[in-house]
Amino acid sequence: MQSHGREAAGAPGRAQCLAPLDVFVIAGGLGTRTGSVLGNTPKLLAPIAGKPYLTYLLDRLRRFGAKRIVLGLGHRAEAVLDFLDRNAHAYAGLDVATVVEPQPLGTAGAIRFARPHLRSDPVLIMNGDSFADADLCAFLDHHRRAGAKATLLCVEVDDAGRYGRVDIDDKGRIHGFIEKDRDFHGASAVSAGVYLFSAALLEEIAAGQAASLEREVFGNAPPGAFAAFAGRFAFVDIGTPDSLRVAERVIGGEAGRRPA
Repeated sequence: MQSHGREAAGAPGRAQCLAPLDVFVIAGGLGTRTGSVLGNTPKLLAPIAGKPYLTYLLDRLRRFGAKRIVLGLGHRAEAVLDFLDRNAHAYAGLDVATVVEPQPLGTAGAIRFARPHLRSDPVLIMNGDSFADADLCAFLDHHRRAGAKATLLCVEVDDAGRYGRVDIDDKGRIHGFIEKDRDFHGASAVSAGVYLFSAALLEEIAAGQAASLEREVFGNAPPGAFAAFAGRFAFVDIGTPDSLRVAERVIGGEAGRRPA
């Protein structure tokens, strides 16, 4: 594991809610869906309004008081490592560590590989190609009240046809997951790709063989095992060429700049 940057004390208060937590960013995928647009550029460095996506991500986490961020890298990791080395001055106050997968391991496999470097309980985990302009302090508060092994950040969208849907019961627990159905055009809650995982769940993943969080961890969980924190907020998945075109407005606009 490499470490980039340095730690610094932040101001006290609720805005520093992520200070005790490790943040793990899953960013080791091959980026096959965006290859026609990004070429060899990894999605973490996708240009958004003239800046790499990673700069928005680090700035946003820092606004919530994050101190330690672990980037799970794989495909084109050297480009991200080079960017971090050249721009260390831009994220002073953050301890940014990196772990590089020897081959693509899947989303659950990435967590298993990085588990020795994740020290807090819980850990904030996020997909490296999702931007969610949600209140992460409220998300953390909800997770602590829920007492679940994991809490998923969910966004309520008007047309959920391009997403898998999350079935949330009236107690705020996840009853199940519904596969993507492009013929569905109604409103629903969908996963924003941001999670809070307890150390107990991280240990279960580390001890198992699951490759996919979505299919094998979430999909196989009994109803009610995980909690949901749902709301309406700006959200974009930069994992497809179409959404990359939307990202400049969503991430590079007011949502990306507004302090938490």
